[in-house]
Amino acid sequence: MKYLLKLFLTGQSETSRRAVENLKTILETHLSDQYELDIVDTLDDPESATADGIIATPTLIKDLPPPLRKVIGDFSDSEKVLFGLGLVALDEDQETTDT
Repeated sequence: MKYLLKLFLTGQSETSRRAVENLKTILETHLSDQYELDIVDTLDDPESATADGIIATPTLIKDLPPPLRKVIGDFSDSEKVLFGLGLVALDEDQETTDT
């Protein structure tokens, strides 16, 4: 199964850099070569952000496999990112709103 992912960032801020590093570590560890990641800078391509309903960055969208999911944050909590992608169940004690 191939995961089709889109990461929306705003510029080359420290938050953007950290999000990319954290996400790539998670993806390489858990999905290896089973994903395609498209990185979209909303400063360069605001139309794509609008079309995908992006209201905050960094935001990761999992287009495939269904269902579509969105994860917002710097992706520093790998368990929450994996839950957001639908790869693991989250402990009941953890919140799912921000990663």
